[in-house]
Amino acid sequence: MPNLKPSELLIILVILLVLFGGAKLPQLARNIGKAQKEFRTGLDEAGEEIAEAADSSEEKTS
Repeated sequence: MPNLKPSELLIILVILLVLFGGAKLPQLARNIGKAQKEFRTGLDEAGEEIAEAADSSEEKTS
């Protein structure tokens, strides 16, 4: 993740406020949080599937 200075974060927040308006920002943040949670869940599930596939391939070679 890039290292952002406080002034850069403030500029980004002002731009978001102008683009989406004050009423839409909480909804936007909530949707981003949900998407991040779904992404992490997908990564965890994919990791479990890869581990299971590796275990089953080791059993076949033994």
